[in-house]
Amino acid sequence: MNNSNKSYKNANPPIAHSSKNMSSKKNIALVAHDHRKEDLIDWCDFNQGSLSKHNLFGTGTTGQLIADKIGLDVTRFSSGPLGGDLQIGAAISKHEIDMMIFFWDPLQAQPHDVDVKALLRIGVLYNIPVACNRSSADFMISSELFNDSYDRFLVDYSQRFTKEVDEEE
Repeated sequence: MNNSNKSYKNANPPIAHSSKNMSSKKNIALVAHDHRKEDLIDWCDFNQGSLSKHNLFGTGTTGQLIADKIGLDVTRFSSGPLGGDLQIGAAISKHEIDMMIFFWDPLQAQPHDVDVKALLRIGVLYNIPVACNRSSADFMISSELFNDSYDRFLVDYSQRFTKEVDEEE
């Protein structure tokens, strides 16, 4: 499927001001809270063949568990509560992460809830695909776009932070 014919600049104001190409080999962040780690590990095990064709990144403990139990090569950041969520968010903002599988625990408050919210916000801000549960992750990995290159739209939000100065004052 080629999405290069889709227009994003014809809207007024434009929906997106540019696009960023994701190659067919994606950089995928894998993150899970404690009570969701086994679910993510099981999902990675089931999808090992597909995931092995991409570059995988994870927060400390989650990345280590996936590497040890499944044998996938995972580049690890710090543990989530020790800044790993922020490191992944920074990588997203530098266009180093293309998509994120984040199995977060909806029933337990986290000591770093602000970081979790910031990570999810950054994912939306930079328009990367984000799956927060197994069903969404299944849809994402089974999409024909998963192994193809894809141009994701980028919105220039800086316009929302600038104000026109009335020169008549």
